[in-house]
Amino acid sequence: MEKLPLFLTLLSLSMAAGNELHEWPGNRRHAMTEKTTHLHFYLHDTASGKNPSVVQVARAPLTNKSPTLFGLLNIMDDPLTEGPEPTSKLVGRGQGLYASAGLDELGLLMAWNVVFKSGDYNGSSLTVLGWNPSTQPLRAMSIVGGTGIFRLARGVVTFETYFFNSSAGVAVH
Repeated sequence: MEKLPLFLTLLSLSMAAGNELHEWPGNRRHAMTEKTTHLHFYLHDTASGKNPSVVQVARAPLTNKSPTLFGLLNIMDDPLTEGPEPTSKLVGRGQGLYASAGLDELGLLMAWNVVFKSGDYNGSSLTVLGWNPSTQPLRAMSIVGGTGIFRLARGVVTFETYFFNSSAGVAVH
């Protein structure tokens, strides 16, 4: 059986969102109260095999000579699950792009959406933007917006590495 490289990311989300969003864009004059929500799930980023969830879409001429793969651009549509196993219950999808943006240090510029496909948040999304210094044990990126129940969301996404095997292309964060 062929082993599929897998990139799993443990995501912890903390955000503030108004609970009067159903009135948007109605009366903006009254203050919205904020609510904090903490979510925890895994992102499975599969770079090869029969069903990859991430594909390379661009590579700069100097990428092959760069120790940080500077200039590499990938598009992702990764499953988000409750547990680290690929067979764990699907929560949603991580859809967007990431680019190797560091000349001297491995760091990814990431712009992506957490698109919820089940549960209380089904149909809602969060927009995440930021720098992911992928060799660091704990990383953070900004939640810069959202849709549905998360309209006008703001907050932080944190990543932790759970498992990584570069030669097999497998990572669990």
